[in-house]
Amino acid sequence: MTKLMTCLYFDRGQAREAAEFYASVFPDSHVGKAHASSVDLPAAKEGEELLVEFTVLGQAYVGLNGGPEFTPNEAVSFMVVTETQEETDRYWGAIVGNGGKESACGWCKDLWGFSWQITPRVLLEAVADPDRAAAKRAMEAMMTMGKIDIAAIEAARRGEG
Repeated sequence: MTKLMTCLYFDRGQAREAAEFYASVFPDSHVGKAHASSVDLPAAKEGEELLVEFTVLGQAYVGLNGGPEFTPNEAVSFMVVTETQEETDRYWGAIVGNGGKESACGWCKDLWGFSWQITPRVLLEAVADPDRAAAKRAMEAMMTMGKIDIAAIEAARRGEG
């Protein structure tokens, strides 16, 4: 067993649905073992699925079928670094197209309220450019975007447009 796993708190019965969705979208992802509750709890009765282990992009997680007491917020997000516009579009489209919501600067939320940053590597490089004027132009371009447009970031970095 992995020594460090992130535990994601879901409303009743949503952990498996989310884990299966994530595994269908991202490579190197799968749904692992499920653990039934050994006692009656408000969110899971004895014998019902309480925990679901899963892996996303090689990272270990456990989904807890808790209840409505705790909800995700933007203080924690999943940053997925992409290499191409096609990959950026695919992940963004999968998350937003499955009941998620668009946000700004490459951020979106999935159906369960978890925040994702779909971040092209080009953007990370551009905003860290040693040419501070180029970095500023890239950052300013990003601030106008929902989903990141790699060509527009590259053009801004070069001072075009």
